[in-house]
Amino acid sequence: MKKTSPYIAVVLCLAASLMPLGLSAQNKLSEDAKIALHAQSDHFASIAKRGREVHYTTKFDLSGLPHYQPQQILEGWIRFHGTNYLVDGKLARYWQEGFAKFQPGLHISFFLPTPAAAFAALYYNQADIVMGHEAGFYDMLAYERIMGFDPLTITAVTGSYDVSGWSNSFAVIVNADNPLSEITVEQLDGVFGAARDGGWAGTNWHTEWARGPEKNIRTWGQLGLTGEWAGKRITPYGFTLRYNTSTNFSDKVLRGSDKWNEDIHTYANYVKPDGNRYIEAEQVTDSLRKDRYGIAYVLFRGDRPGIKRLAVTPRGGKVAVAHTLETVQSRAYPLYNELFFYMNVRPGTPLDPRVKELLRYLLSQEGQEEVERDGKFLPLTAEVVREQLAKLE
Repeated sequence: MKKTSPYIAVVLCLAASLMPLGLSAQNKLSEDAKIALHAQSDHFASIAKRGREVHYTTKFDLSGLPHYQPQQILEGWIRFHGTNYLVDGKLARYWQEGFAKFQPGLHISFFLPTPAAAFAALYYNQADIVMGHEAGFYDMLAYERIMGFDPLTITAVTGSYDVSGWSNSFAVIVNADNPLSEITVEQLDGVFGAARDGGWAGTNWHTEWARGPEKNIRTWGQLGLTGEWAGKRITPYGFTLRYNTSTNFSDKVLRGSDKWNEDIHTYANYVKPDGNRYIEAEQVTDSLRKDRYGIAYVLFRGDRPGIKRLAVTPRGGKVAVAHTLETVQSRAYPLYNELFFYMNVRPGTPLDPRVKELLRYLLSQEGQEEVERDGKFLPLTAEVVREQLAKLE
């Protein structure tokens, strides 16, 4: 019997929940709801196909990571909630089997429907550890109001280079005719951002991140281009501001500001009349291919004809870094993405020893080798691992 993907099953269960209403009720389902369900089903199918593949076979140098050595042998269960991408690929199974070799008495129960539902499991006390993208404003606000403290946050993995869904990295792209080859993060702020009174870090508003309109960059001449390019107005492209993709880019580039370039064109996934999804990244690149004076940020899914990528200089840096698999994994390229582990640890109390042992394994050479083996997320560097392990103490 063919096994159904658990994430397709979510949609099937939703559809099944409508059946008791009768055919007439189903026929009354709004057209928008039908389209949304179709889009989600199509999304699940494409992710499941992508998850079965090993996209990277590169062997990174993980020798600087510590080997896992149990501090104590424990028994019991660890409730692990979060991102479906762990089971759309094989990483959840690899981690579970690898950890069991060292801690046979500790068992992991996975509940991994979507990262969008992960964070709430903590403040509802349904999970011991969750894994997902960076918590958003209302994630943190709800947590702080219910729990009265912030969660322990540990970097889990570096996002992929170009595997869509697996927190693939940002690329800054321009039309192939554009003579520009590199750009700084500060310049990206000037291009995509606008004058602001401050910016957000979690639920904290930072007025020191304010800037005036004099730092806006609106023409190609302001980026050093000459001749016919000098006076041409820059047209920016990106993702709808409702997606966490745009807030993530803002956190990295605009200092957590919601003030964007007044000319920005934004796109979102939608289903075309022929029934096919038209994803935002393809809409961006299709538009940019026709616009010599445009610039865009996208979640990178491979090169496209008529488009070229720019090297990016980190904030405060002096050397532009090319966007490659190696520079994303090493984090030399500044616009990488990452996923996080979150745990409840009340101030003045220790981390649950079972969760601590699991984290020490996941952050070890053995745990990160499984990330490499799965071939989609990228393993952490030794420097990042040292920083995370220090948080456990």
